Amino acid sequence: MFSFFFLFQYTVWNFVPKNLFEQFRRIANFYFLIIFLVQLMIDTPTSPVTSGLPLFFVITVTAIKQGYEDWLRHKADNEVNGAPVFVVRSGSLVQTRSKNIRVGDIVRVAKDETFPADLVLLSSDRPDGTCHITTASLDGETNLKTHYSVAETSVCQSVSQLEALQAVVECQQPEPDLYRYRCIFLLFVFVRPLGPENLLLRGARLKNTKEIFGVAVYTGMESKMALNYKCKSQKRSAVEKSMNTFLIIYLIILLSEAILSTILKYAWQAEIKWDEPFYNQKTEAERNSSPILKFISDFLAFLVLYNFIIPISLYVTVEMQKFLGSFFIGWDLDLYHEESDQKAQVNTSDLNEELGQVEYVFTDKTGTLTENEMQFRECSINGTKYREVNGKLLPEGMTDDSPDGSMPPLMGDELLFLKAVSLCHTVQISYDQSDCLYYASSPDEKALVEATKRIGVAFSCSNGDTMEIKTFGKLEKYKLLHVLEFDPNRRRMSVILQTPSGKVLFTKGAESAILPFATSGEIEKTRLHVDEFAMKGLRTLVVACRHFSPEEYIDVDKKLNSARTALQQREERLQEAFSYIEKDLQLLGATGVEDKLQDKVQETIEALRLAGIKVWVLTGDKHETAVSVSLSCGHFHRTMNILELLQQHSDNECAEQLRILLREDHVIQHGLVVDGASLSLALREHEKLFMEVCKNCSAVLCCRMAPLQKAKVVRLLKTSPEKPITLAIGDGANDVSMIQEAHVGIGIMGKEGRQAVRNSDYAIARFKFLAKLLLVHGHFYYIRIATLVQYFFYKNVCFITPQFLYQFFCLFSQQTLYDSVYLTLYNICFTSLPILVYSLFEQLVHPHVLQNKPGLYRDISKNSLLSFRTFLYWTVLGFCHAFVFFFGSYILMGEDTTLMGNGQVCMFGNWTFGTLVFTVMVITVTLKLALETHFWTWMNHFVTWGSISSKILILTNKMIYIDSNRFWGEQHQK
Repeated sequence: MFSFFFLFQYTVWNFVPKNLFEQFRRIANFYFLIIFLVQLMIDTPTSPVTSGLPLFFVITVTAIKQGYEDWLRHKADNEVNGAPVFVVRSGSLVQTRSKNIRVGDIVRVAKDETFPADLVLLSSDRPDGTCHITTASLDGETNLKTHYSVAETSVCQSVSQLEALQAVVECQQPEPDLYRYRCIFLLFVFVRPLGPENLLLRGARLKNTKEIFGVAVYTGMESKMALNYKCKSQKRSAVEKSMNTFLIIYLIILLSEAILSTILKYAWQAEIKWDEPFYNQKTEAERNSSPILKFISDFLAFLVLYNFIIPISLYVTVEMQKFLGSFFIGWDLDLYHEESDQKAQVNTSDLNEELGQVEYVFTDKTGTLTENEMQFRECSINGTKYREVNGKLLPEGMTDDSPDGSMPPLMGDELLFLKAVSLCHTVQISYDQSDCLYYASSPDEKALVEATKRIGVAFSCSNGDTMEIKTFGKLEKYKLLHVLEFDPNRRRMSVILQTPSGKVLFTKGAESAILPFATSGEIEKTRLHVDEFAMKGLRTLVVACRHFSPEEYIDVDKKLNSARTALQQREERLQEAFSYIEKDLQLLGATGVEDKLQDKVQETIEALRLAGIKVWVLTGDKHETAVSVSLSCGHFHRTMNILELLQQHSDNECAEQLRILLREDHVIQHGLVVDGASLSLALREHEKLFMEVCKNCSAVLCCRMAPLQKAKVVRLLKTSPEKPITLAIGDGANDVSMIQEAHVGIGIMGKEGRQAVRNSDYAIARFKFLAKLLLVHGHFYYIRIATLVQYFFYKNVCFITPQFLYQFFCLFSQQTLYDSVYLTLYNICFTSLPILVYSLFEQLVHPHVLQNKPGLYRDISKNSLLSFRTFLYWTVLGFCHAFVFFFGSYILMGEDTTLMGNGQVCMFGNWTFGTLVFTVMVITVTLKLALETHFWTWMNHFVTWGSISSKILILTNKMIYIDSNRFWGEQHQK
């Protein structure tokens, strides 16, 4: 059994030992285990039950909670691992489970199903042997991508043909890069090199294709999707780290009290009048025992006597508070997205309070800040700007005021530009409905093809070999000769078509990928228009073409075929061929497409900034577009000084630029823009210098960034000397590493992608929900758990200090002050429910106030409520109250210790005194919590007054029991 989405911690067989190991790593649990073992081995003043029972309760409750959460993850994994699939075996289709697929199995996948393993496409039901997939689960993109079957097997569309197939696939070793794949397909005398366009990745979904057959080449943890996920490490919050520190301090206090008591015992017993009192005569064995062993034994006895200063139920109460409190996030209607019917989701409740401590937010752009829905806005044709108005392409400055509502048909350069846009793409058409629908691997392509259709040049058909367009109603057919696929290095794609007049190449791509190779056209005007589009926040593409003579095309065709069939250095030879072909381009123009922002993104980022949280935007867009989007979404202010670290080519150049940026005036607000190449240099040699620059900036924008760089940036900031709390938010599988690396990971529920959600700690439907999640829920959770932790230490100091003081009055004889029932039930019964209810419902400030005044978030930053100062306050308060309990009861009872003064109940003096101290203490610590409570509910009243009442009721029953025993004892004597 393997798990793709959660490499969870336990299995059915090793749950108990692994869970116990994990729990006893906690200081408090390990400490009480030692105390329990000591009580079993030596004679101690308290029963082993007083430590063993609470420890068993804590371990059991925690194990149930963690087991339940892992069972939910296991259930989610089983939905994928146990999904039914069909494989070709023994001449027929056999149904099996996806986890049973092995390398070499031929798998059938139907429309809208996900691929259960990494498959090489053998055939599809389409005549051209292609299929269309969506990789939303991998990279967050919901648009269709076209993949191609092996040419020699594309005709094998029946089970019998596939069963008879004899072939060998030689693959490279598994690697995590989603976009890199190389293997050789051997079929009899055919040798076919394969690339990423032939590979169907696990987790992708088949679309617009009835069915396909593919051979499994990577399965299980060797699939690319699984390799992209590192093992999800256990995240621990700052509060839990503070708890461990406080526990160590209290452990030191405990050891000090035990050592002091042991020393004072021997010091006092050194006096002759206290040596071997009549009620404690030593045996012969005790007189002859080693003094060192006796000292150690007494020390351990005192250790057991004072051990309750360490709150054993602290962890289990914290676990219950986190688990139960996490439901409030899912129940919050303000975090519910009605359109998609999605509510907030909690995958890891251990980090609730960490939401109130975030200092840096790392966010993806596409699909996270934006809707990933493109709309065509403007274009530049031969140096003239155009915009679309009511389905018409109008030059700049012209309005749609023609009398008959029509415009003269486009001619010349304009028409060639529109034809290039409507033909240079990999868009597919679905005829499932009455009107054809476009599907594309890029949302830009889809938006552009839809725009040309509205204007009058409609892409109407593509069957693999032929592309058809209707130019103002006139049908035109083009033979598709070659597709030069897009890659991140060239940053462009091209198609070679056969037109009635000859062969032509249409290409489109980034400005830097096209303009340097253009030899004609209005290059400077186009460059200015591209920059202007980018400043408006539009995504830009430059369009060009090249006409081939018959001799040139023969040479081009030969180079392409030779590169694509190469067995060695295939990728390098393809790049050389593409570079040879995509030159001497005739510039046609450029396009500007808008990616719509999500609702209330600007307000959310502004609220985070006011809360003292720095936001970093990570995107693959070009510099101008990224800056414009940052300005439009409020990430950058118009008045902000924008610093740039761009196009650095060497370590020395990068270091010098960083030093210049570091000397900028720190009084005004700065925003930093850094591109992927410069970022790589900065992170490689100048991490500290780069971080100094970033810390002086209110906002940072990383553009042209590769997915693998995101997690590295998060790790760099996370491990800096200040160790700030980081949060990463994204919507695609390419954001998973970043989400897992950050202290808190949040997944955006996309239209189809769920990998970011599955691997996140929390999931929300829209970016705007992040504000309430942090400013309200994070604020509440942190205050509640901070008070819970401090209160637990306070009430245990109140509990055990009278026991320490009591030793001064009993010659350190290790006599216990409290009844064993009180020792056992104090933490798990008498004082546990009030603080648990407080930690679930307390609201120091109304939620609307927290949202309207984000600055309140700063008041709890840097773990301020768990600082040493506040910890010292609660500790000193506990000692002061303990002194009042003990000496107040001592003075109240006087020397008689009976309250009655008749001497008849003197035998109950110790029990009466201890019970009085315990009763006053329980009432006081309960009322102290009541004074700390600002938001009262019926549950607060019930548990507060119920705890006091239950204590009085138990005390009454105890007294009746003792009086009854005394009465029958007197009767027996008579």
